[in-house]
Amino acid sequence: MALNDSVATGLGLASEYLEYLPENPFRAPMETGWKAMTDRYTDFEIATYGSIIVHELAYFLICLPGFISQFIPAMQKYKIQQDKSENFDGQWKCFKLLMFNHFLIQAPLILGAYQFTKMFGIPYDWEHMPTWYNLALRVFGCAVIEDTWHYFLHRLLHHRRLYKYVHKIHHNFQAPFGMTAEYAHPIETLVLGAGFFIGVMLLCNHFVLLWVWVTFRLMETIDVHTGYDFPLNPLHLLPFYGGARFHDFHHMNFNGNYSSTFTWWDKIFGTDAQFNEYYEKQGKKLD
Repeated sequence: MALNDSVATGLGLASEYLEYLPENPFRAPMETGWKAMTDRYTDFEIATYGSIIVHELAYFLICLPGFISQFIPAMQKYKIQQDKSENFDGQWKCFKLLMFNHFLIQAPLILGAYQFTKMFGIPYDWEHMPTWYNLALRVFGCAVIEDTWHYFLHRLLHHRRLYKYVHKIHHNFQAPFGMTAEYAHPIETLVLGAGFFIGVMLLCNHFVLLWVWVTFRLMETIDVHTGYDFPLNPLHLLPFYGGARFHDFHHMNFNGNYSSTFTWWDKIFGTDAQFNEYYEKQGKKLD
């Protein structure tokens, strides 16, 4: 874990320059709730059952705004692909594969979280809880690492010799909606999902990072799959954030825009060229 220690040291030094930032205003109630949880439940229960609950609640709660929007006429002006609409059959098809992936593929991986934390001495107690800005830096680091992994592996899955066997399933929905974020072949779930854990292995200094990182990752991936470009989206405050319009084009076009969160890899390798050309022809300004 020497690499983990060196990365953590670097983040710790960065955090020192942020100590002037205000304290978390919700720190007191969070402390009460966290201590109550750790007093009542074992580390095993928190890492396994707790993580599964956090994942499922976060996933479907974050999907909810996009799901409700399909029934609100005033929200349709924000829909990206105006000529395509959601339908019950497609959503039910998506939900069934989601349940398979969530409980037969992802749940066993989540169950391994406990062994990971014990193997590397990751604390659960409140006394070792990192500051909000230290945690935010680590989540951002996880996002950068995952985005890099996702870009290159996602692009590989589009290779003509692989695409029809694995990634084609995810592209069954040319006009995505929130739930399609994790609608994928089980192999893809494992391959692309591995990028989620690399950052955790390098940057985790407290168990809470797993829950915060998975929540942020779900917010991001559901947002880019929602099919709506909502105004005042706080995720657009992130530098180089792609967003729904960027990834929606990938589903509509099948190629290009391979990154999960940020746009820099697509810009570096020119895989956003078709996206830029399309919106230039549409006369729409890109952020």
